[in-house]
Amino acid sequence: MVGFEKLKPELDALGVKVVAASIDPIDKAREVAAELSFPVGYGVTRSLAESIGAWWEERRGLIQPSEFLIDAEGKVRSATYSSGPIGRVDAADVVRLVAFYDKMAAQKK
Repeated sequence: MVGFEKLKPELDALGVKVVAASIDPIDKAREVAAELSFPVGYGVTRSLAESIGAWWEERRGLIQPSEFLIDAEGKVRSATYSSGPIGRVDAADVVRLVAFYDKMAAQKK
């Protein structure tokens, strides 16, 4: 999440809004959110993880990284799921991907 905070100016320029969620209880989520400029949800359950197709790790009772890029119309443009701790989307990749989508859209006009 720190990477998204660092690239906030670039993300803002592209109109990207960032939100995050975790299994953490509200007090821990507030600690994390205090260092960020975007909302951090809390209390993600197995049921919610399953509803988005995420990998729920039974042994530790947690959701593995599941990240989505949603366009202005609410359409999922990119979805990334991990079955372990490796595989999180990098903020710089989001900047490049959104810039690419914007370029492609401008070419269609």
